[in-house]
Amino acid sequence: MNVILLEDVDKVGLRGEVVSVARGYARNFLFPRRLAEEATGARVAELRKRETQRARHEAHDAEQAKAIADTLEKTVLRFEVKAGPTGALFGSVTATDVADEIWRTRKVRVDRRKIDMENIKRIGRYEIPIDVFQDVRVDVKTLVVPEGGELPSEDELEAMAAADLAEQQAAAPPESAAVEELELAADELEPGAGERAEESAADDFDETVEAAAENDEL
Repeated sequence: MNVILLEDVDKVGLRGEVVSVARGYARNFLFPRRLAEEATGARVAELRKRETQRARHEAHDAEQAKAIADTLEKTVLRFEVKAGPTGALFGSVTATDVADEIWRTRKVRVDRRKIDMENIKRIGRYEIPIDVFQDVRVDVKTLVVPEGGELPSEDELEAMAAADLAEQQAAAPPESAAVEELELAADELEPGAGERAEESAADDFDETVEAAAENDEL
């Protein structure tokens, strides 16, 4: 069935896209989590109308692209997000979020697929590269700020990131634990035990063969 994505969904599509998915996947996963809605004729027509309107505000040639790049170069995007004490976001800021915010604040449409960024998962100061047009690229300053607060200094942000990394490392089981256990078990074995076991088994086999031969002779 066709659905309209309400959020970016990994390996499915981006927010606002109409995609085809299995009915069970839509009803059991996408709809309950409010990640998508059914693509009715009216909603699809509404989306297309909106995209047509926005398309009038994107770069169609190099001259327009340079004007848009000049505007974006002077722009500072700001996202207020829920974050933990170490600065990690409860969620992320995506390329779709950036494109929507540029439209909201500047009424400029940029192709979200031309926004060269990984999802932002920490508060901080960022410069996001955007390809406005062929050979026209601009870095857009972006602030990701804790909800209801202010952005800490760079030193504080580095300290928070280090604390977050330390917490993750403390919570994760040591990768070498299994290896250490195997090495300990090997150390406890008497040297050459494996070889002697093989020799013992061979000796037992030989004795069995000899006993059988003697029985045949009797």
